[in-house]
Amino acid sequence: MDRTEIRQIFEAPDAFLPGEITVCGWLRTLRDSKTIAFAQVNDGSAFQSLQVVLGEDLPNFNEIRKLGVGTAICARGRLVLTPEANQPFELRAGEITIEGPCDPAYPLQKKRHSLEFLRTIGHLRPRTNTISASLRVGSVAAHAIHCFFQERGFVCAHTPILTTADAEGAGEMFHVTTDGEGEFFGKPAHLTVSGQLQGEAMAMAFGKIYTFGPTFRAENSNTQRHAAEFWMVEPEIAFADLNDDMALAEAMMKYVIQSVMEKCPDELAFFNQYVDPGLLERLQAVLHSEFAHVTYTKAVELLQPYRDSFAYAPEWGCDLQTEHERCLTEKIFNAPVFVTDYPKDIKAFYMRMNDDGRTVAAMDLLVPGVGEIIGGSQREERYDLLEARIAEMGGDPGQYQWYLDLRRFGGCKHCGFGLGFERLVMYLTGMANIRDVSAFPRTAGSAEF
Repeated sequence: MDRTEIRQIFEAPDAFLPGEITVCGWLRTLRDSKTIAFAQVNDGSAFQSLQVVLGEDLPNFNEIRKLGVGTAICARGRLVLTPEANQPFELRAGEITIEGPCDPAYPLQKKRHSLEFLRTIGHLRPRTNTISASLRVGSVAAHAIHCFFQERGFVCAHTPILTTADAEGAGEMFHVTTDGEGEFFGKPAHLTVSGQLQGEAMAMAFGKIYTFGPTFRAENSNTQRHAAEFWMVEPEIAFADLNDDMALAEAMMKYVIQSVMEKCPDELAFFNQYVDPGLLERLQAVLHSEFAHVTYTKAVELLQPYRDSFAYAPEWGCDLQTEHERCLTEKIFNAPVFVTDYPKDIKAFYMRMNDDGRTVAAMDLLVPGVGEIIGGSQREERYDLLEARIAEMGGDPGQYQWYLDLRRFGGCKHCGFGLGFERLVMYLTGMANIRDVSAFPRTAGSAEF
């Protein structure tokens, strides 16, 4: 079928004048009078819907005027500019074909539904403004991430989803097995929590790589920020230190924000109006600000005057809480902040030990409104120190021999970071719950649809 996407019409309406066009989509609304009806049709190609005018001269007008919301139709007619009306143009239909009727029990009859209700109909909720906008922003952000790294010569690495190594050492992994007895791979295997370790192997060959794939955490958490399945962006760069790591993270964040603001203005305007007032102002501020830098030790010191306002007092040696992170970005620095040099005891085994023997060359990027959005580090390139660190944290150095070999055979200083993709989309949209930026979220106790 030679059909025109609604996106194309909004991008260049003059290109479709004065001939006839065909659009196909789903009815969002239908207003009916005796001799005329106005339908809002959306085909998923754009956030906006197209107004289609249905006159009584249509052979099936009486049938069409009774159609329910959600019906799939094809409309052929002329595009007419209407600068004096609320919409810039409309399609005056000369022919309507009903592709698929919609049962009156269709649950999306109202214009606004609660997000909690929409989670119960995950197979239908992408048709709503809020969820479709969040997923479209995610699509544009994902493309921008690939463009950012590809333009800078990074190789896209597909790291394993099934692994026998725990990259984080936290033990919160899903064990993968068969219905039969024994281990399919000859040893315990799990769904990966990170592609970092294999990414480091790739970086030792290509110099600059990034992974963009699914990761899993068997953490029984029901917070708004946690999911059992999520996507991670993880670059690794050879011959680079922590300063290079932070520069890359800052450049990537600004690149993605710029791309989304350019390509999703209607979606962001919607979120700014209905979800998170001040979103556009906050994104613009991040785009044009210099990211601050502070050590973990200094950050704990700066937080002390605010300690009475926190649920958890900031103490050296303890992880920063979201309330601490937001205080740093929103009150103390009023800008995105890199916090560096964390205590070794609260960070992973692969992070490079600093000369003080107490802290590691780690960094977290904190942003206003969210807190931590990126975590990274310079990796430990010294064989003996890495081997000792694995053992110190209760790991088996033998299990990581291949990882240690990267230090034996032409190792070099290198670094990388991880960005939780869904958390990035939450930040870009102002959506408060990770369940509402994923098409089919997987969380503790819930794996529907």
